Amino acid sequence: MHIILVEDDLQLGAAIQRALERLSYKVTWLTDGTDAVAAMKDEIADLVLLDLGLPGKDGLDILLDARESHVRTPVLILTARDAVQARIHGLDAGADDYLTKPFHLDELAARIRSLTRRMQGLAVNRIEAGALCLDLATLEVTFHGKKIDLTRKELTLLQTLMERAGRLVRRDTLENSLYGGDKVVTDGALDVLVHQLRRKLSFDAIQNVRAYGYMIPRDPQ
Repeated sequence: MHIILVEDDLQLGAAIQRALERLSYKVTWLTDGTDAVAAMKDEIADLVLLDLGLPGKDGLDILLDARESHVRTPVLILTARDAVQARIHGLDAGADDYLTKPFHLDELAARIRSLTRRMQGLAVNRIEAGALCLDLATLEVTFHGKKIDLTRKELTLLQTLMERAGRLVRRDTLENSLYGGDKVVTDGALDVLVHQLRRKLSFDAIQNVRAYGYMIPRDPQ
């Protein structure tokens, strides 16, 4: 998934880019509003993260211009303008979601996942991979119709893998989702957690490439 990040705060922009690339997103980071207009009209990305207070051209004007030009790319606004009226203006201008600064990077990742599900037509708040189902509203997991009780860490691991079903997920991506990028992870901690999850599902439900990462097939057995 290719994301355009439009953010002129260098420290925040670098942190967002680093966090999203750890989650296997491709990120193009722009700092000027004028450059953002051209990029959005080229429709080179699947999602745009758009700050409002930009040099060159205000983010709200960029959004209005893009929507008037029939650009359909989903847009998530990132801004310090937290007044209700400002949020209303942003949504009315064509934004798909709105996140007020300061925000936690985990919440940003969750908003991106939510928009991705909508883009894929998944209106139901549920992720499925064959007979494996995760209800994001109740956090209930079923496999072949049987309810599976998971710990918090096991649930986080499962969700990260299911959101990328059929694709190999790097170890550093999984470790960042589970433990945060700033924490030291004990050697083997991820492998132990995968082993525990396999025991509750089945050994074949999670595949691995040694020293690289893990994957849940699109139809796990």
